[in-house]
Amino acid sequence: MARILIADDEAGLREFMGDALRLDDHDVAEAVDGRDALRQLEARSFDLVITDLRMPHVDGMTVVRKLRAEQPETEVIVLTAHGRVDSAVEAMKLGAFDYLDKPIASPDALRLLAARAIERRRLRDARDRSDAAAPALPPLTYGDPAMAAVVTAMEKVARTSASVLLLGETGSGKEVAARTIHAVSERRGGPFMAVNCAALSETLLESELFGHEKGAFTGATERHRGRIELADGGTFFLDEVGELAERLQAKLLRVIQERRFERVGGTRTIESDVRWIAATNRDLGEMMKAGRFREDLYHRLAVFPIRLPPLRERPGDLVPMARALLGQIAPRLGRPGLRLGADAERRLLGWGWPGNVRELANALERAAILADGDAITADHVLLEAASSARPVVAGPRALADLERDAIAAALQAVSGNRRKAADLLGIAERTLYDKLKRYGLE
Repeated sequence: MARILIADDEAGLREFMGDALRLDDHDVAEAVDGRDALRQLEARSFDLVITDLRMPHVDGMTVVRKLRAEQPETEVIVLTAHGRVDSAVEAMKLGAFDYLDKPIASPDALRLLAARAIERRRLRDARDRSDAAAPALPPLTYGDPAMAAVVTAMEKVARTSASVLLLGETGSGKEVAARTIHAVSERRGGPFMAVNCAALSETLLESELFGHEKGAFTGATERHRGRIELADGGTFFLDEVGELAERLQAKLLRVIQERRFERVGGTRTIESDVRWIAATNRDLGEMMKAGRFREDLYHRLAVFPIRLPPLRERPGDLVPMARALLGQIAPRLGRPGLRLGADAERRLLGWGWPGNVRELANALERAAILADGDAITADHVLLEAASSARPVVAGPRALADLERDAIAAALQAVSGNRRKAADLLGIAERTLYDKLKRYGLE
């Protein structure tokens, strides 16, 4: 049994449809026009709405738009006068399940179409329940307070179709955040497409985004469907959007505004309904002032901006994240069971991590390669001595510990050559000898 609302200003047709659907034990309500239908939709939810397109006060197209905006889970069938298929097609573009010509051929035709719409609704509900019962995604945070507002913001925006702009340093987890928003959104059943705007030349990026027709340029021997076209019904992630060439910025703006485009070398308009998530580590405000990024595109993408804190601002996440990363890295290297020692964890906490999660993963992989036993120690954690990052002072003895670690890393980097290590550290060779003795590194 399903809850069905019938909206039509013809009393005889409403009664005919209601009687036919009640034969299948459906709970049927009737609305005398579009205004009455909207009032009933405000009062209760329905599984299926069957609405005429031409009604006084409020027409059926307004009812369809309202449903799609506020109750997208409700299926819609539209009724249209014979020969007015164009109106029905417009309603279907807005998300209506199907349409019926008036006069309706038979009660069975109505009941069959309603059954198909209700079945799609039930399949969608079953998928939602399955998703809810599925194993949780890897956590974005392990409880650091700096991430609480980020998680809340992502949960709220995921329930909408608003464009999201993820801001943060390189390696701060922007793609993971984008995939998480997609995975908990209503588009999770659709595709997730990602393109890194900094990884391709302008010509290749244009083809990758929009596709191309055969013969569009030298080497285009076959028609190629772009990723925007393939992402229809899902989410499109534009990574490093600040690297997008100005010409492509203009083309992208049109796609976001109109949801339509042409392939490179083509004339046929292609429509694609995608949810946009962009990410950058650049200052787009300064780029707009310099004329390198379109202000209108920025405002289309930054409907809901979210800043992802760098790893140095999330000390509560650092060690749990390192343990989780090591759990992935160690088996790949044939070292299952490898763990972090307490001194190694202290060393990780004492570093600024300018490369964020990527730098942490690299450091752990190096440490896993160097470790001989079943635990990684501080001596195995080699950090980039030449990095511009400033170490994080974690306690009264942190400076001494960090100095010792920096010397050990410098020696490792130059294969034990003390003169080169002293040059790398910016100290005299005699000073290096004294510190080697002090820290027992000889």
